[in-house]
Amino acid sequence: MFKILVVVLCTFVLQASVHATDKIRIGYPSPGVGHIPLPLAQKKGFLKEQDIDAEIVRIPSPASLAALVNGDIDYYSAITPVVGAVIRGLPVKVVACSVTGSQDVLVARPELKSVKELKGKTIAVSTPGATPTAITRLVLKHFGLDPEKDVKLLHLGGVDSRLVAMKQGLADAYSLGPPFDYLAKKEGFVVLARAYELFSYPNVGLTANVKKISEKPDEIKRVIKAGLKANRYIQQNREGTIQFLTEWQKVNSELALATYESVVKSFSEDGNIPEDGLRLIIEEGKKSAKVNREISLSDVADITILKAAQRELGIKVK
Repeated sequence: MFKILVVVLCTFVLQASVHATDKIRIGYPSPGVGHIPLPLAQKKGFLKEQDIDAEIVRIPSPASLAALVNGDIDYYSAITPVVGAVIRGLPVKVVACSVTGSQDVLVARPELKSVKELKGKTIAVSTPGATPTAITRLVLKHFGLDPEKDVKLLHLGGVDSRLVAMKQGLADAYSLGPPFDYLAKKEGFVVLARAYELFSYPNVGLTANVKKISEKPDEIKRVIKAGLKANRYIQQNREGTIQFLTEWQKVNSELALATYESVVKSFSEDGNIPEDGLRLIIEEGKKSAKVNREISLSDVADITILKAAQRELGIKVK
């Protein structure tokens, strides 16, 4: 009888430990709409369903990398700075993708009808080396323009400064993200291109340090599953997502609606990391770090846990 009680007690303890809630910290760089999947997963209970108790904290990219490496945060939602960190030798990797393409938009004066018409014009962009600037350069290249020779890039930093440059006639076009594309149209400007419609650029998802990947694959799998459910919610529940945006971004319903309609198609259906887009990020990172050595996809990403999550959710594994 004593032995039976011991076995029953051990079984109970093991089951309790399996279902114990994991407490984690997830970092994100800004309240941009691309970073909403995991905060939404928390709001809607998708993380709780996976026995995850998450604290979601805003933390800028430079500080986030150190926090991710030393374990002060468990996960980070921005992919681009993490790829740059891998190139510089830090032990971090991408494990899933939530946004397959950049949500940046190229907006111009109403008399300009196409990106090709920007040849010889001035484009207001963010700081040199910043992701929005890199996206603008890629958009120009997509339409056959050389960012170094065919246009003048005016580096101004924030969106407000770029808008002032447009209003003062100092720039003919500028790059920005939602909901500023909607506000720009209200000012009379026109949208020439949406980056995610042109090429893959998976700059938002889930990243972790290699120690976490090695030691807690099951936890990572559950976080990925919650994120995938959130992405599915975003794509299928328009009104619920708009309501969440009004609360999380502290905007009115008009701006939340415009934001949603601008970006909904950029959210991933399956969490896969587009290889062509990841290579673009790697090449941009190599240029920024002035690195010439070969960087493989496996150096910056580990998709083994993602595949397991997909199988459990009935998503076809590629």
